[in-house]
Amino acid sequence: MIQRNTVQRQIILETLKKINTHPTIEEIYAAIHADHPSISKTTVYRDIRQFAAGGAIRQIPMQDVFERYDGRPERHYHFKCRNCGEIYDIFIDYIAGVNELVSEKYNFQTDEHDVIFKGLCEKCKAADD
Repeated sequence: MIQRNTVQRQIILETLKKINTHPTIEEIYAAIHADHPSISKTTVYRDIRQFAAGGAIRQIPMQDVFERYDGRPERHYHFKCRNCGEIYDIFIDYIAGVNELVSEKYNFQTDEHDVIFKGLCEKCKAADD
């Protein structure tokens, strides 16, 4: 399904790309609503999910109860601090061969993978020392 590139869709995408905290849709909506109160929550939910399905943004597979999104669609990993709950981008080489290993071992077609590192962020680690 091809989506028209409306002004609302552009505002939603640009807002997410400006937020570096891997927000929930509610947080994205709050940021948009402050400057553009005419954009409905339903529109934000629909468009964010469509952007993620189309690869323009990434949905981060966290174990929270809320979906989180990343405005950076390029391949990278994430780190979640077990103390403060912050989510950080991790830019290291994509783990080579993992998709192929899974494909060969289980006879799946593996297109991509997600890895979430967990532990203490630098700030929480320093406070713990």
